[in-house]
Amino acid sequence: MEVEEIYRRDLNLLVALRILVEERSVSRAANRLNLSQSAMSRVLGRLRSLLADPLFTRQGQYLIPTEKALSVNKALGEPLESLRQLLSPIDFDPKCCDQTFTIATTDYAMQTILPFALPRIYQEAPNVAFEFLPLQNEHLKDQLTYGRADLAICRPIHSIEALHYEILGRVGVLCLLSKQHPLANEQMGIDDYLKFPHAMIAISDGVKSLIEQALEDKPKRRMVLRAYHLEAALAIIEMMPLIITVPADLAYLVSERYDLSVKPLPFHFTPFDYSMIWHPRCEHSPAQKWLRSIVKEECGRLIAKRVEDMGLDELRP
Repeated sequence: MEVEEIYRRDLNLLVALRILVEERSVSRAANRLNLSQSAMSRVLGRLRSLLADPLFTRQGQYLIPTEKALSVNKALGEPLESLRQLLSPIDFDPKCCDQTFTIATTDYAMQTILPFALPRIYQEAPNVAFEFLPLQNEHLKDQLTYGRADLAICRPIHSIEALHYEILGRVGVLCLLSKQHPLANEQMGIDDYLKFPHAMIAISDGVKSLIEQALEDKPKRRMVLRAYHLEAALAIIEMMPLIITVPADLAYLVSERYDLSVKPLPFHFTPFDYSMIWHPRCEHSPAQKWLRSIVKEECGRLIAKRVEDMGLDELRP
C-alpha cells in the first residue's frame, strides 16, 4: 500500500481497536474515548470493514478478540508508542504528573518492598495515583501487554522474552516458629525441618518449587497449610509445632510484630533475584522512566541493606 493510500484511511480507528482490545467492552472503550456507546459501536463496524474481520465475539458482558484483532493490536504496539512519544511534551515534571500507574505485584512485594518506595514517590509527585493488581505469573506477558499494567514486580517463573526487566536485588528465605516451638531455642537441622509440620505462603514467585528442588533427594515435608496470606498460618502457629517458610525480610518484619523465632534453612538455598518488568511500550515514557528509577533506587537500596543486615550470604548450614 502506498503512503497516499494510508493517508486516505482513518487511522484513528486503529487507536480505537487498541482500546477495545484492552477494555473488552464497547461501553468502557466509549468512556475512554469520550464517545457515546452508539458512536463506539459504529466505530467497531468501520473497523470490521477496514480489516475485513469480525474482530470480536461476545461472551457474556465481554468482547473476546479474534486472532486478527490480537495480531493487529500486537503490531500496533511500537508504532503507537512512538507516535505517543512524538506528540507528548519532552520535559517531565513529577510535581505536575497526575498519572495513574498500574503495578502488578505479589503480596510479598506489597508488604515488604513497595511501601518503602511510596513516600519518596509521593514526595516528588503528590498528584499521582496507583492501582495494584495481583500478579498472575502464568499470564504476566498478557498483564503487561493487554492488561494495562505498567510495571510488574516479582520473581518471574516463566519466560519474559520480549519484555524488559531490571533486577532489584536478591531475596532469601527463612523460617518462622512460635516461641513455644520445640526448636525455638535449638539449632534446626535438616531432620528437624522435615519432621515438623509446615505452612507455605504462596507469594506467586515459585519459592515452593525452589525449596522442593533443593530437597528433591529428601523425604517429602508434611504440608498442613498453603495460603496466599500469612495470617492463616499465624492463626494456628501457637496450636501446633508449625514451621512457616517465607522470604527472609518478611520473616523479620513479622517476627518483630508477632514475637516469633526466626531460623535459617538447614540446607543450601541460593537467594533468588527479584525484578521489575515492563513492556517495551513503556520503555521511553518519561513518567514510566521516572517511576522505574524511583523503584530501582529505593527498593534496590532496601533489598541490598536487608541482604547485608540479615547476612543472606551466610545463611547456609
